[in-house]
Amino acid sequence: MDINSKQNFFVGLDRELERLKTAGLYKNERVLASRQGAEVVCDDGRTLINLCANNYLGLSGEESMVRAAIDATERYGYGLSSVRFICGTQTVHKQLEKALSDFLGMDDTILYAAAFDANGGLFEPLFDENDAIISDALNHASIIDGIRLCKAARLRYQHNDMADLEAQLQAAAGKRHVIIATDGVFSMDGTIARLDKICDLADKYGALVMIDECHASGFMGATGRGTHEHHHVMGRVDIITGTLGKALGGAMGGFTAARKEVIDTLRQKSRPYLFSNSLAPAIAGASLAVLEQLASSTALRDRLHANTAYFRSAIAALGFTIKPGTHPVVPVMLFDAPVAQRFAARLYELGVLVTGFFYPVVPMGQARVRVQLSAAHTTAQLDQALAAFAQAGRELGLLDTTGVA
Repeated sequence: MDINSKQNFFVGLDRELERLKTAGLYKNERVLASRQGAEVVCDDGRTLINLCANNYLGLSGEESMVRAAIDATERYGYGLSSVRFICGTQTVHKQLEKALSDFLGMDDTILYAAAFDANGGLFEPLFDENDAIISDALNHASIIDGIRLCKAARLRYQHNDMADLEAQLQAAAGKRHVIIATDGVFSMDGTIARLDKICDLADKYGALVMIDECHASGFMGATGRGTHEHHHVMGRVDIITGTLGKALGGAMGGFTAARKEVIDTLRQKSRPYLFSNSLAPAIAGASLAVLEQLASSTALRDRLHANTAYFRSAIAALGFTIKPGTHPVVPVMLFDAPVAQRFAARLYELGVLVTGFFYPVVPMGQARVRVQLSAAHTTAQLDQALAAFAQAGRELGLLDTTGVA
């Protein structure tokens, strides 16, 4: 080994980081000095309208959630210092698993430290080289990584393309078990999986269906149950993974919900579950309070969708290109990575917090700022943000002086 190889390692990292900065691909982190909310205070003291949080129902900084977390902490303590199967299971964990099962319309639920762990620990315990997993081309990285850990055959279908999905189902003929894996809602585009068609194809070919509901649980569907409720296929989806870290309170934590035999198998064999500390009692207790609130009213869900419709219509009227849809994820397409970075920086100066997304988070040439609406936003805040979009668009030459592309 070259005596300089250790130093060369660090030099190589520095060069790669510099390359990312030069190319406009370096990701800077904004530091908040306040609670999460429709408005946030950054560490430079500025107050900004926040349009980039997964805080769909506006609950992340709500006092009721803070109170529920404090109550759970006072009763159950700060943490467990244990994994679930040793001495890390409390009544609050079982209560939350039961509440999630009831909310999602599934038999049973297992909690994880994060949704990434739920997806990462799903496939390997259930499938092997005799099986096949068919995955949407735009699935979240956690699904992709979970599939990589499994020995099953891997097939991919073009995004939301049912003809290609059927072709892959036919290609998987002869495999013992076949499962279709898809995001319920795709986080970068805001597109909704064609879950009714997917379930029809699964029935035709005897396949299982798995959906990741991170950007759906709590507000998609008539009562916020998720994409399966939105598409009227509750009872036809076999496995649901999701998060407590977005609409359902926003702290952290993930889950998998399915039939009891699936969940029991995961409790025995899923490595992220077996070898990670139990979910903090504060998160479990606050998440229970969220589900109780959602069971009593659809007001937050309704307000979120009203805000979404308002902003989508107004931003398109300004002349910006957006991905079509009805979801509160609204990708404002800028296509060029450095432009997306400059646009986000200018909006920050104008009092609006958004983030530029670019390769490898989205495909090359598809850079954007991703707006995410919340039930907590007021119309006045959205109007102020829209005015900032128009000003930044004109200044950067993205819109003409009248605000029209």
